[in-house]
Amino acid sequence: MAKLVLIRHGQSLWNKENRFTGWIDIDLSQKGIKEAKSAAKKIKTFKFDSAYTSVLKRATNTLKIILKSNKWILPTKKNKALNERMYGDLQGKNKDEMRKIYGSEQVRIWRRSYDIAPPNGESLKDTCARTLPYFKKYILKDLKSGKNVLISAHGNSLRSIVMYLEKLTKKQVLDLNIPTGIPYVYEISKGGNVIRKQILD
Repeated sequence: MAKLVLIRHGQSLWNKENRFTGWIDIDLSQKGIKEAKSAAKKIKTFKFDSAYTSVLKRATNTLKIILKSNKWILPTKKNKALNERMYGDLQGKNKDEMRKIYGSEQVRIWRRSYDIAPPNGESLKDTCARTLPYFKKYILKDLKSGKNVLISAHGNSLRSIVMYLEKLTKKQVLDLNIPTGIPYVYEISKGGNVIRKQILD
């Protein structure tokens, strides 16, 4: 049985400012650095064989902090398949301002729905279409062979993975919100199924 730990990056500077970030490469805030260090403490007794991250620095730096804090040296793969969803015209915009313009319900749909994309951006379905093939080809392959894997990524790329692992419906995924810096721990069978889940909040 293998262990999979998913960690959404610590708070970014634009999370702090309540902006849509998407593919804009924004770094961690001071709070985000603390969240990454806190996540490191929560999983310090774990043993990993490999790590995966997106190419965006809020995720890569979260992983670096975790590895440094625990004095781990792990083979690490970076890939844009694990990037946050692209928010299109909303990127850089304040979420409250967008609610005033488009209405709270429309912004909620753009943020949480499965197949409705913001203008010129990606839906969660689009994000799944690039995240899950990569997850299945590399990460799930590691897990099925008994390797323990750590992933540092983003709210929506991780929502894609959680939706797949937990077999959530399009309706159920509406309520799925993954907080920054909180480890989600899964025990995975050799067949690739979830045996146990724990959230280390």
